[in-house]
Amino acid sequence: MSRPIFLFDHDVNEDVVKGVGRREPMIELSRAREHGIHGLPDDEVLEFAARRGWVVVSHDVNTMSAAAYARIVGGGRMTGLVLAPQNIEVRKAIEDLLLI
Repeated sequence: MSRPIFLFDHDVNEDVVKGVGRREPMIELSRAREHGIHGLPDDEVLEFAARRGWVVVSHDVNTMSAAAYARIVGGGRMTGLVLAPQNIEVRKAIEDLLLI
């Protein structure tokens, strides 16, 4: 079984990103800003991740889910999307991502 590669959207709490990496160093993770895509529309972030086979992690529950839905309906490729509300506890977000 392969491990997912997470692409953390620009809005994800940095404590979550660091916590995932600290708890499981074997998980590959990347940040949108590292690739210069932190200002792009959600559909372009999803496209960027899909081309690489990465799973997007975002707090943009409304707009990112709408972009993902449109992508699926349109037959676009998408490796995965994990949405976590802004108010999720950091520890809970980390635990949930580690389960994946």
